[in-house]
Amino acid sequence: MKTGKRRFRNLSNMPPRSKDTEVLWSDITGRILINAITHPIEYAKVLIQIGYEPIPPKPTVTLFGKPALKLPNAFTYIRHIKSIDGLTGCYRGLLPKVCSYTVSTIACDKTLEYLQFNSVQNEDEDDENEIVRRKKCIREIIRDVISRTVAIVVSHPLEVVSLRMMAQFVGGETKYSSLFGSFLEIYRENGILGYYAGLIPRVIGSAAAIILAGVSTYAINNYVIQEPTMKPYTASTMKFLATTVMYPFLVVSHCMAVNDCGLVAGLPPHMPIYKNWLHCWNHLSVHNQLKRGSSLLWRYYTGPQMLLNGKVIPIMGDNFYQPSP
Repeated sequence: MKTGKRRFRNLSNMPPRSKDTEVLWSDITGRILINAITHPIEYAKVLIQIGYEPIPPKPTVTLFGKPALKLPNAFTYIRHIKSIDGLTGCYRGLLPKVCSYTVSTIACDKTLEYLQFNSVQNEDEDDENEIVRRKKCIREIIRDVISRTVAIVVSHPLEVVSLRMMAQFVGGETKYSSLFGSFLEIYRENGILGYYAGLIPRVIGSAAAIILAGVSTYAINNYVIQEPTMKPYTASTMKFLATTVMYPFLVVSHCMAVNDCGLVAGLPPHMPIYKNWLHCWNHLSVHNQLKRGSSLLWRYYTGPQMLLNGKVIPIMGDNFYQPSP
């Protein structure tokens, strides 16, 4: 007979909530505020991810003295956007972005709440058995993957609207202006599938990051770290590292969301027309562009180059940029 402490729950009551309603909306409100403040940076990052570089790189050297081509940082990019569209132009795409986050958070919370309720009667005892801990870890990872996937699928059309609104800056279009009008424009350009452009790499990247973070956190906390006070920091650290490793999936997802959508940013010469997301991945990989936008302060051009009159010249699309002396 086992003597470990058992967690008792009254199954006749309401299902356990992953978050209280007040806490949930407090988190959403706080995140919306953060999104509003940091949106210009996110805007610049999206334009970088889809390969738009309006300011030519300049020759410089790295910290190790190696010659390199330096691209403008995110703040220089924001000033460029502001000089063309004004201050309000720096917040293009914010409304659908906020709506996307709100819908995603609620969908994730409700899905997690449902999954926790359906697994409550299978909870194991609070003992130190390694097999039990391993099963709990697997269940938590599966719940997180499912809830996050549902959240992405539900909110992705709003994400596509936001991305295309921001991508309009490249060609100066106004096709995607209002929220409702943007949904109609997506349908006219790409049909129903247009609402889920770039969905597959986004889902794969998210699921892979959750699995990698969950497995590594379990392994480190059980086999590496012995100090209990250090274990709570493992999860956040591993989540950050896993998200960094899976970053190329986000770049591919954003490129596919604007590819062949009727905007200049998604058409040649700014971007090839991709057959699918794997074609996009292969193309960016060949040109060493899968990590573009990952660094917003110290940016170096890593794409194809040529040597002209003793100077390294970047080849960006069909354009040859002459670095300033």
